[in-house]
Amino acid sequence: MDWIRLKARLLEVGSVRLSGEPAEPYISHSTAGPSAGSPGSLFFSDGGGRRVRLGINEASSIEIVHRGRGEADLFIDGSALRGVLEPAAHHCPRQAYITVSGTCIFHCRYCPVPDLPGRRKEVAEIVRMVEDVADRIDAIAITSGVASSIEEEEAYVLEVVAALRHFDLPIGVSIYPGPETPVRLHALGVAEVKFNIEAATEGIFREMCPGLSWDGIWEALASSVVLFGKDRVHSNIIVGLGETDDDLERVMEDLAAIGVIPVLRPLTPAAALADRPRPSAERLLRLHRVHERVLREAGLDPRRTLTMCAACTGCDLAPGRDA
Repeated sequence: MDWIRLKARLLEVGSVRLSGEPAEPYISHSTAGPSAGSPGSLFFSDGGGRRVRLGINEASSIEIVHRGRGEADLFIDGSALRGVLEPAAHHCPRQAYITVSGTCIFHCRYCPVPDLPGRRKEVAEIVRMVEDVADRIDAIAITSGVASSIEEEEAYVLEVVAALRHFDLPIGVSIYPGPETPVRLHALGVAEVKFNIEAATEGIFREMCPGLSWDGIWEALASSVVLFGKDRVHSNIIVGLGETDDDLERVMEDLAAIGVIPVLRPLTPAAALADRPRPSAERLLRLHRVHERVLREAGLDPRRTLTMCAACTGCDLAPGRDA
């Protein structure tokens, strides 16, 4: 099985049983997004730079056996693959990907964060977190819930970014944007931004993310491309919210047309969508081919990405990086 097909199958299942030698140094815990509050996840790599992030679940049909020192064997559908477990610096390999506020006043239907006892990290705490892993990261990535208001959250994240500039590493930021968010982040030297439209259509967005503005996110994305430049602006689209493949093709084309790299994120069933299925491997492969075409025709290249999801690639099929 080639890597693309293997990864699509792994993303379809989304989890593994972990056995063998103790592997705690390789287990990551999320405080944001649909995986928040889960038992943890790990990154399995083929050893050649291609990786996939998988949740840990003792009931999974796929098994990873840790042989020690990060060496591991993956057993799937009667086949075995030798690889390695990659340690996450913070949240993912080679990045300090840090959630500022692990709580949120909004209630997106796919996200468990509002129902978890999250907290906001102090600026000094975040600086220490980066210091602790500075010798094994290539980038810093900042994301956040909305603790009290969009405006207050932005102001606090700007404080965090200002305090991290002295590390002289590319910084990516993914928060819910206000009208001036792109300008303010750019003025602080942020390298890349990711403002997530989340859903393939406005109707699904309004159903899934009550209280948030579809038009506002699109406006922030368009203005960001002017500021940050080609291959530096991204937007997640969740696959599995009830959209069609045609819906996804259209929204990818619309994003690429304004210079935004779309990131297709398979649904992690959680919160109000806990009973939804994950997208099938066949669908992910089909969409991957469309995704490749859309990016190629728009002249966009995720391989130039420095931070956040498109640089990590663990949770998605990533055109240009997964081959």
